[in-house]
Amino acid sequence: MRSGLEGIYQRRLVTAVDTARTPRHVAVILDGNRRWARASGFESRSGHQAGADKVLELMEWCEQADVERVTLWMLSTDNLARPAHELEPLLAIIEDTVERLARDGRWRVHPVGALDLLPESTRRALETAASGTSGCGGLHVNVAVGYGGRREIADAVRSLLAEHAARGTTLDELVEVLDVEHIAEHLYTAGQPDPDLVIRTSGEQRLSGFLMWQSVHSEFYFCEAYWPDFRRVDFLRALRAYAERERRFGS
Repeated sequence: MRSGLEGIYQRRLVTAVDTARTPRHVAVILDGNRRWARASGFESRSGHQAGADKVLELMEWCEQADVERVTLWMLSTDNLARPAHELEPLLAIIEDTVERLARDGRWRVHPVGALDLLPESTRRALETAASGTSGCGGLHVNVAVGYGGRREIADAVRSLLAEHAARGTTLDELVEVLDVEHIAEHLYTAGQPDPDLVIRTSGEQRLSGFLMWQSVHSEFYFCEAYWPDFRRVDFLRALRAYAERERRFGS
């Protein structure tokens, strides 16, 4: 009975979403895997695996909604400080998830993060997925692994300074011309449109440094469900909420 009612509600949500106002770029903080596992009586690994499986479902929902780009925060730079017995299984699941995304053959995978901080096997999995899907014309999937917003901005400034030093630009000359676009050109997402909608699961209502630069004009949607419990109904509610908002872009 419950699944039938949910199906009816889901169909109503589909018709209620204004397709003309669908976000083109959706960013998701995949939060709550460990808490889901703990609440379910499972080990943390089971929560991370359930969350990884949910990623593949999300890709289908995004395609159906005509979303063009998705950014998934899978692992922060802070997470890299976890004990090895927690981090290694999580990295293995991330590597497998990225390989599954690439193996599907429909989606273009793009790593977003400080790859130099990652173990060789994880870095190789991300780079292989990126090169193997570079010709795919479907959904563009940014996989944020080893990602931190402050680190991204620091890396962008470092890259900018190195570029101009190689050109022979003096610091005084750079100060005279430097603007926000110069920094944006060196972000991990350089050349990509900023996210229209940022979704965070698990009930937490903060960004935790996710896409600090890019989210300045984004709409935010916070969902109570832990990431493994995130349903298509929840995704459609987020799209509906986005479509109902009047975007002012800071005005």
